[in-house]
Amino acid sequence: MSTNTDLPDDENNHLFEQIARDIQTDGYSVNTNALSNLLNNSLWRESQITPPLALQQANIGRNADRALNATVRNDKILWIDQQTRTGTAWIAWADTLRLSLNRSLFLGLHSFESHFALYAPGGFYRRHHDAFHGQSNRLLSVVLYLNQNWVAADAGELVLYTGPNSTTELVVKPELGTLVVFLSEDIAHEVLVTSKDRHSIAGWYRTAPHAIM
Repeated sequence: MSTNTDLPDDENNHLFEQIARDIQTDGYSVNTNALSNLLNNSLWRESQITPPLALQQANIGRNADRALNATVRNDKILWIDQQTRTGTAWIAWADTLRLSLNRSLFLGLHSFESHFALYAPGGFYRRHHDAFHGQSNRLLSVVLYLNQNWVAADAGELVLYTGPNSTTELVVKPELGTLVVFLSEDIAHEVLVTSKDRHSIAGWYRTAPHAIM
């Protein structure tokens, strides 16, 4: 039975297997045209029609350490739930990936959360990790880009710091349908300054609270 992404099961399975292999060997996976055109375009449209007043300034840190810091990041976000058909379809797709990665890599991924992110011209996010060893149950980070006809002059690339001592830079163009998945604790990354509105989804798979090491 196919998921409601309108992408055949065999294509989903091939993608999920590729992500699992990449995570196991490199700690990250980058795939273009990862979702069906239907889901990609639906998510793109939803990102475009979101009222500006619905977006909130993004924080850094969690819980008691949560704070605004525009010198570190200055994007705006909107959490995704199942109040729209598009949000429901995206969450269902992400859950299918979760189950597949648990079967392949025994990661114990328990839940998923995600939000739309808008970086206005001049927007950026300095180099950081999404989780620190022993301090969070975020295990796997997910980024999906929602930008049509993106060109080099638009900038706003994602930079992943990989390899020994995180010194190797992998630059990812934020084009519509490009999916990036990486280990939250291991891969440092940043968003370079963008020259135009830059839309994406950022998400995280979590382990159960009792599983924090």
